[in-house]
Amino acid sequence: MDKNFQEEFTQITKFEPPLYKQRHQFVRDLVEKCKPKKVADLGCADCSLLRMLKFCSCIEVLAGLDICANVMKEKMHTLSPLPVDYLQPSERSLTVTLHHGSVAHKDPCMLGFDLVTCIELIEHLEESELKKFPEVVFGFMAPSIVVISTPNSDFNPLLPRVMLYRHPDHKFEWNQAQFQSWALETARCYDYSVEFTGVGHPPTGMEKVGFCTQIGVFVRKYLQTGESLWPEKPTEAVYKTVFKAVYPSLKDEKYLQNAVISEVIFTAQIIKHRLMSKREEYGGDPERKSKFQPSMDCFSDYLGKLVVEKNMEPFVSGNEVYIPLATIFSFPKVNRLCGTFEKLCKLIAGKVTLSSDGSAVMFNIEHENEEN
Repeated sequence: MDKNFQEEFTQITKFEPPLYKQRHQFVRDLVEKCKPKKVADLGCADCSLLRMLKFCSCIEVLAGLDICANVMKEKMHTLSPLPVDYLQPSERSLTVTLHHGSVAHKDPCMLGFDLVTCIELIEHLEESELKKFPEVVFGFMAPSIVVISTPNSDFNPLLPRVMLYRHPDHKFEWNQAQFQSWALETARCYDYSVEFTGVGHPPTGMEKVGFCTQIGVFVRKYLQTGESLWPEKPTEAVYKTVFKAVYPSLKDEKYLQNAVISEVIFTAQIIKHRLMSKREEYGGDPERKSKFQPSMDCFSDYLGKLVVEKNMEPFVSGNEVYIPLATIFSFPKVNRLCGTFEKLCKLIAGKVTLSSDGSAVMFNIEHENEEN
């Protein structure tokens, strides 16, 4: 490389966005494309990638593994559910677990994952660990997709203050040819295909230098019929679990029931409010009451159609207002939460005041009239 040309570009010290964010975004984009349900991040360190991935709606299981428990423990609280997660449970289930251990060891808790990420990990491994790494990840874990990123040493001359390696803990840094040679051989041995890409573009005119961070995306080839995925599944755990969080989910009957009750009461209250407003407007005239038509906002327009098309009109009898459950069930959110009318009845039984025959939500307006 021409010395003057090299010096001209040694001022490249910052990427926008920063490289670590570009690496994380690469993984997130892959997740959005492939929709894995179970994802493991090996060498998760401060859990920053896991924090990003927990918002991906397709993921139901997240696991992190790192050799340094203290680094994980400093940030693991950021993976805990927030108050809003309990107030508005998600429709999906999500479990996040952190393990303390080495990627050179096999543990059954790491079986069954769709995607495994190893972001800036392999360059931290000792030679003996690196030799065991392919068998653990590709042979034992055998996920559908593996993403491995590592520094590209061809790019190092463009980075000021980099004498040998970019980080004092790095045991090696491969150039493009070395990484691709290792990756292709690993893919061949364990029946994967691999494609190469990266993040951190080189300056114009120096494309041969390659990306600052090189990435290999490994995709497992189809298994033959009858082939066992884990022929030597161990029975003994070697990792230590240091954190586990189970997020509230509507798949849990307890949270689903709370959500349905809240939505039923909310819907019924609005319908009651519309009914009473019109009743006051018509002065309580029984003949005019039959002409009940809600005001033309989105909610009431939908309610009006139900009343006209399906004869599910709410009504007042003495000091009591009755809102048919069939009307409430017809509203999209209630319908989506319950799925069936029978499920709705089961979830609100004993939790919501109903008419004697159980067909309608009932409100007593005597106290409301006294207050007015």
